Amino acid sequence: MTDSAEPRTGTTDSGPGGYAAARLRLLQEESRSGPPRRSALAGLTDQWLAALLDGGAEASGITGGVALVAVGGYGRGELSPRSDLDVVLLHDGSADSSALAALADHVWYPVWDMGLALDHSVRTPDEARKTAADDLKVQLGLLDARHLAGDDALTAGLRTTVLADWRAQAPARLPELRELCQERAERHGELQFLLEPDLKEARGGLRDATALRAIAASWLADAPREGLDEARRRLLDTRDALHLATGRAADRLSLQEQDQIATAVGLLDADALLRQVYESARTIAYASDVTWREVDRVLRARSAGRPRLRGLLGGRGRGGSGSAQTPGERSPLAEGVVEQDGEVVLARAARPERDPVLPLRAAAAAAQADLPLSLHAVRRLAAAARPLPVPWPPEAREELVTLLGAGESTVGVWEALEAEGLITRLLPDWERVRCRPQRNPVHRWTVDRHLVETAVRASALSRRVGRPDLLLVAALLHDIGKGWPGDHSVVGETIVRDLAARIGFDRADVSVLATLVRHHLLLVETATRRDLDDPATVHAVAEAVRGPGTLELLHALTEADALATGPAAWSAWRGALVADLVKRVAAVLAGEPAPDPDAPQQITAEQERLAIEARRTGGPVLALHARPEALPPGDETAEPEPIGVELLIAVPDQSGVLAAAAGVLALHRLTVRAADLRAVDLPSELDGADRGVLLLSWRVAAEYGSLPQAARLRNDLLRALDGSLDIVARLAEREAAYRKYPRRRGVHAPPPRVTVAPGSSQLATVIEVRAQDVPGLLHRIGRALEAAGVTVRSAHVSTLGANAVDAFYVTDAAAAPLAPMRAAEVAREVEQALR
Repeated sequence: MTDSAEPRTGTTDSGPGGYAAARLRLLQEESRSGPPRRSALAGLTDQWLAALLDGGAEASGITGGVALVAVGGYGRGELSPRSDLDVVLLHDGSADSSALAALADHVWYPVWDMGLALDHSVRTPDEARKTAADDLKVQLGLLDARHLAGDDALTAGLRTTVLADWRAQAPARLPELRELCQERAERHGELQFLLEPDLKEARGGLRDATALRAIAASWLADAPREGLDEARRRLLDTRDALHLATGRAADRLSLQEQDQIATAVGLLDADALLRQVYESARTIAYASDVTWREVDRVLRARSAGRPRLRGLLGGRGRGGSGSAQTPGERSPLAEGVVEQDGEVVLARAARPERDPVLPLRAAAAAAQADLPLSLHAVRRLAAAARPLPVPWPPEAREELVTLLGAGESTVGVWEALEAEGLITRLLPDWERVRCRPQRNPVHRWTVDRHLVETAVRASALSRRVGRPDLLLVAALLHDIGKGWPGDHSVVGETIVRDLAARIGFDRADVSVLATLVRHHLLLVETATRRDLDDPATVHAVAEAVRGPGTLELLHALTEADALATGPAAWSAWRGALVADLVKRVAAVLAGEPAPDPDAPQQITAEQERLAIEARRTGGPVLALHARPEALPPGDETAEPEPIGVELLIAVPDQSGVLAAAAGVLALHRLTVRAADLRAVDLPSELDGADRGVLLLSWRVAAEYGSLPQAARLRNDLLRALDGSLDIVARLAEREAAYRKYPRRRGVHAPPPRVTVAPGSSQLATVIEVRAQDVPGLLHRIGRALEAAGVTVRSAHVSTLGANAVDAFYVTDAAAAPLAPMRAAEVAREVEQALR
């Protein structure tokens, strides 16, 4: 290999007839894109490099024994606009080293001068073989070696020996390749679920497609071909457009570029682009799973010393019965379904063309046994199975519930059914949510995968409910309306009424499922954004659910939905709030008398102590409590939540408390995860005073380092309340610095939205604020409400990822709810202040 050197200028012909001009014309030619353009670019580059080699050979006096070889993607004849040029200068060892170095420089420097990335080496065939044996990535590149110029016998010999080495070493090297793929997936995530995916490195991306080619070249196994080439082509087309849009060799599809890329590849918008990318990634990922299982079977058979290779390699996917593939022992799992060699296959006597329930029965059996459905079985079911009658027979409904109740093993089986189109055949409305992206970063999954994950989570909660079948089906369908315009809960209710009837549920069960889908967000939104001590809050929920059985199911569905969404959507705190709400609603549904809204609110002993001290001293009193690590409820396998801190503040009732307290927390770099503010009236006999006290309960986390001391927080709060601490100016300085050095460029949050929630309370007006969670947000809201001249009766702050959803119960000077026009005016004033 030649030593690296800095590129020189002036050595590349970039005139009208040169490579640079021809390359530019080709890339600007709108009529040619995709595979034709990649092939044309490779061909153009071939001619240029061949001319460089010929000129260099003449200049250096080398008359033979050298060849220029393209490897990797360039070797496959696929060049994206900013792809690296992967080339090997192959020689037979007869040339003088200085002449060989001069020849290499004659080829490399013009490439560098063009500003193209070059991955180059100079090797003999033996050196290339040795390097490939030591470095798997080099060997994978050499599998696609293609002759460019020079002695074609050298290239042919290298190809022959490299392929022979690969096939001979495959039993030892394929496990290494699999480990490399797994490490890459852990590092870059799954392409089919990422909002800003890496088209090359993420699981299901172009690297995995290359790995499948390498497995096929080993002759040990082959990937399912249907759709694979098309999926790979779409990812390459997307990457081409990304290269042209950014002007660099980018593989990550950033949010700010997605609309432009969508237009370039002829799609409507960024969502359509992501959906196409996800579908392609899903095809490649599924093919990878199937292929690696085949590799495992072959390697197991070899290590066991059994003469089974012919049976394992022959006939997969070419028709015939499931038994013709692997002459191993069969264990029955269900009617028409057996286990064979670690997979679920169809029994010899199975007749899918006469048994419409067989696909669901096979899937349920596979999931319950924690085994994969064989590729051949799924394809045979897809090709031959009859459609289910409408409504479904009871057995089909029961098998669907069994499949959904299997837990984690449901996911792989569901993906196998989906890969062959069986899911949309069973549930036609599924097509709308399949591979649909979710722009909210709180969500980890696409809509369809989230629904399956929710069913998985719900299966662990099925012992808590009287009708686990309704829970599992509701979990699967709760977001089915996201594929349509409008409120997905409202649309989903309509879809589920029709779908549940098709599945065979009776009228009463259909009504329960529709209610669960319509109100699947009701409990968590109410618990985190409404005052649970307000009777109107509890009565509204009771009126929506109507019965204790539905409430029980909705509670479990809420938890499963949140756990399947992502870490930011559920916590021990949220779980406790939801459980408290459910307990109160259950009491109302049981006919227990509603609490008196004018009765003193229940407070803890510590809160009472702090309130008494605040009223006695006339100033704020604080208490900081570190909470131990806790598991989110309903998920014993999850990681413990980070240690949180509860901050309790009691202060004599006065204006500006919320803004002052929030401002002090922001100054001390404390992030507010949740907050609750309420006024309490202590019994006058405690100290003879009549003045009320405000209690603020905060869940906070330190943005950097350790928490501040309570004494410092109290001193700053005193200064903020008496006006000696200018919080506005201090926060403005920090915001200016924040804008000067932003953490992320190019990401623009949507504008804040402030609305009035009518009918949420009979005691106050509820103002809802939805905005980007930034330092000082709560302080600005508090100041805006104070400037509007309203009294904050209680506040309920909730943070989901980068979004804050806060609710403020406000009253006028007479402690009454605001008139509708006045409430709308206050909402506008707060929104304007936040903008």
